[in-house]
This record gives sequence, structure tokens and C-alpha cells, in this order.
Amino acid sequence: MKHLIHTLNKAFDHRVRLGVMAVLMANDAVSFNDLKEVLDLTDGNLASHVAALEKAEYVLVSKQFIGKKPNTTYSATKAGKTAFQQHLATLEKLLRP
Repeated sequence: MKHLIHTLNKAFDHRVRLGVMAVLMANDAVSFNDLKEVLDLTDGNLASHVAALEKAEYVLVSKQFIGKKPNTTYSATKAGKTAFQQHLATLEKLLRP
């Protein structure tokens, strides 16, 4: 039988990805700039971590123009929400054996 520590989702190992998912779980959608500000990240750092979550199909990226300005928003997918909830449940089990 696997130890609980080995069942944690590797997609959420990094603090930035953990933070991105936490913010997205609390909001329907969050803009790039808002997410960057809340987590105190650089453009490149946020973009690379969101790309990893998008590749895992945990985050949906929506791009549109508002006037002539590009606007990117992120939301957690159903699979992302489920995976994150399972990750948190495992962390809770580790804290309360």
C-alpha cells in the first residue's frame, strides 16, 4: 500500500501552482493581472506555472480583447477542482492521522 505522501498530486508541488489553484477555487475566473498581483509574481513566472496546470487540464485559459487590450482570464476546470480537492484531503489526512 502506498504511503499517503506518495498520493499527493505532483502538479501542486510548487507553491505557485498551489497558490494559483487556491485562488481559482475561490473565484469563478481571475484575470492574469489580478492573479499576478495576488500571488506577487512576475509575468513569466505566472505564465510558466499556469501553462503547466493548463497542460494537466486543471486550468482553462480564456483570451479575449477588451477594446484594443488583450485580456486573459483563468478558471479551474472540473478535473482541476476535483484533483485539488483530493490533494487537500490527502494533506488533511497527513495532518490528522
